[in-house]
Amino acid sequence: MKNITLIGGGLSGSLMAIFLAKRGFNVSIYERRPDPRKATTYQGKSINLALSNRGIAALKKVGLDEAVLKTAIPMSGRMMHNKQGELAYQPYGKEGQAINSVSRGGLNIRLLELADEHENISLHFGQRCLDLNADCSDAIFEDEQGNKTNVKSDIFIGSDGAFAASRLHLQLSQRFDYEQDFENYGYKELHIPPTASGEFAMDKNSLHIWPRGNFMMIALPNIDGSFTCTLFFPYEGEISFASIKDEPAAKAFFQEYFADVITLMPNYLHDYLNNPVGSLVTVKCFPWVYKNSLALIGDAAHAIVPFYGQGMNCSFEDCIVLDECIEKGGDDWVRIFENYQSLRKPNADAIAHLAQQNFVEMRDKVGDAAFLHRKHVEHDLVEHFGSMFKSQYELVTFSLEPYSFALAQGKINDIVLNEIISRNIPVTPGNKEIEEILLRNR
Repeated sequence: MKNITLIGGGLSGSLMAIFLAKRGFNVSIYERRPDPRKATTYQGKSINLALSNRGIAALKKVGLDEAVLKTAIPMSGRMMHNKQGELAYQPYGKEGQAINSVSRGGLNIRLLELADEHENISLHFGQRCLDLNADCSDAIFEDEQGNKTNVKSDIFIGSDGAFAASRLHLQLSQRFDYEQDFENYGYKELHIPPTASGEFAMDKNSLHIWPRGNFMMIALPNIDGSFTCTLFFPYEGEISFASIKDEPAAKAFFQEYFADVITLMPNYLHDYLNNPVGSLVTVKCFPWVYKNSLALIGDAAHAIVPFYGQGMNCSFEDCIVLDECIEKGGDDWVRIFENYQSLRKPNADAIAHLAQQNFVEMRDKVGDAAFLHRKHVEHDLVEHFGSMFKSQYELVTFSLEPYSFALAQGKINDIVLNEIISRNIPVTPGNKEIEEILLRNR
């Protein structure tokens, strides 16, 4: 069997390694960071992840779905907090549908532990990829002491994130398209601990959002009763990271915009002033493959912003599709890689667009009365006409339909919603006017 080397041992890299090992390949993972199983703190991104159907389907294929879901917290909807502390709840889908808050670090450790159980997977940590040679038959890695290792492999798979070293070889090749788009926003992590009695300080089965027009904060629950909060904030401007950089300014800012929650965050000033600012980037590129020797997966191929909760789910779906292409392609790796990128590229572009679009929705619209009414109408359509109407969110989050189909269907849904709302048609079971509109816009 071929030797396959994964450059990057994060979520998609470790999962893909397991898929490959189950097919009998000899697999090596080279990861830049230290072994997270031995580290006292997780060294990667720490924003909680929203695990939904696509990610669950991938974990099921390696037998991890039940174990991961046992430590996940289901979130059945959004809980919006306005400046006055008033709450508005918006369900994500039908009863029983929920996204699942999971720890990024905890999930990565589970995947690495499972990978380590396979005799044909070898793990190498603290190894930074310096270069891939011209035909991608070998790569150079450097450890923390500066020692270099030349690694030969039949196939390399780049799974080393948005700023992938594995992608650099393709970027320097002829006719390679590359687009990197940074948002004018960064993010900073804050923390809500459990109450004195060890309980959740807010509803644990909601994704909490504080929409404030030009910025927002969200909170996802953790299994220990705490919440991981993320403030998405402009880098510059009148209200921004640049203008609010000392304790008096930060205290005044939080008291004005987040008065309802700062009593739950005893260390909010310390966290705001000391935690690092992360960046938000969308990466698009093409091709994702080089001959029969290199393919990109996950953020290395298509980094997206986190506002649809699909970054990990999309990356895990890459692994499923590549695994299925291997099944169908035999030993023809040119065909395998070409089929893989033709199936995944349109869908990666679609979810990247939807994620950027959803940032505006979460930040600017979820507190707007007209928007909430629109969402209420959409929810009633799903509830009463589910066989004829699927919301875009439902297609993205609670189905395995292609992202590109969800994007196209969303435009049709907008036409349906505009007509129903403009004509003030009640969305009641069996309403013939509604059925006629839905049939006409199929």
